Amino acid sequence: MTTALLDLAPSALAEALSRAGFKPGHALRVLRAVYAAGDDWASHVTGLPAELPDWLHQTFPGRSPELVTRQLAEDGTAKLLLRLHDGRTVETVLMPDFRGERAAGCISSQVGCAMGCDFCATTKTGFERNLTTGEILAQFVALRNEARAAGRKLQTIVFMGMGEPLLNFDAVLEAVRRMADNTLGGLGWRQITISTVGIVPGIDALTETGLNFHLAVSLHAPDDATRAQLLPMGKRFPIADILAAADRFQARRGRPVTIQYCLLRGVNDSPEHARMLAAVLGLRRMHVNLLRYNFTGLSLKGVAYEPTTDDAAEAFAGILRERGVVAHFRRSRGPDIDAACGQLRRRMAATASGGASSLAR
Repeated sequence: MTTALLDLAPSALAEALSRAGFKPGHALRVLRAVYAAGDDWASHVTGLPAELPDWLHQTFPGRSPELVTRQLAEDGTAKLLLRLHDGRTVETVLMPDFRGERAAGCISSQVGCAMGCDFCATTKTGFERNLTTGEILAQFVALRNEARAAGRKLQTIVFMGMGEPLLNFDAVLEAVRRMADNTLGGLGWRQITISTVGIVPGIDALTETGLNFHLAVSLHAPDDATRAQLLPMGKRFPIADILAAADRFQARRGRPVTIQYCLLRGVNDSPEHARMLAAVLGLRRMHVNLLRYNFTGLSLKGVAYEPTTDDAAEAFAGILRERGVVAHFRRSRGPDIDAACGQLRRRMAATASGGASSLAR
């Protein structure tokens, strides 16, 4: 694997420049241009020694991941499938905001996923490997370029793509640091959300960093028995322990944790489930983000999950609100493309192996 500029921390690039006889102060200017434009960075910075861009290209020849395919939905959502240096692929998504000039990005942290969430498309391909810090940042740059081409500005990032971010903790945290840093990515801490299925030690490790990003917890059930059916990790970390860890994070940050809850017809969407969820959350100042399920075919357990009905979803939200829980629906994005996480990657892999017909929707 060749090293790319996105793989380098500012201190590492500064040291390399110094050894080669260049001013180490050029490091931040170069990296700022890389974070803004990717491989075309040299045309976005001036005042460098004439020979420096060529030296950097020769010394750090690694290139951005190749764009395999791009899907554009009617609502403006763009889903990118990127091929990494080893041939593996990863998804990243740009979602336009209600405001015409803004967009949010969804980033992956792993190739595949080991969590085994039964309703998720990513889990069907299994876990392959962690992404490097540079590969995570390459998605950030790709989304910036995509937003710019659409006349928008990438305003926020959520780690809700492929993989469990807290099982790739060091690479994710370093990528977040560089994205947020005003001298590099310049996004800002409060514009970044890290999502987890509830890895309690990882949540506590995030808390101890003292960094000012947001946390989202994918709960998807109000009781341990239902959750264990949907998320195997539920057997390891009880809901009470997960929420206690979220409490510790929220106490340190002073802003609400988001509870992600995907409504599945006949599984976790009954009035009783809503009442149980309200009781579990109690007086916590957390926001429940209700998600509508995107069909992904049969699950690993052979279940054909279905989205809840509109009436059931509204009733569920109403019960939460009646009990003082802040609940809202996350607007479904890209319904006319492979919207679910991991779905595009899986379909493309099936097409390459001649099995696309098995994924017909």
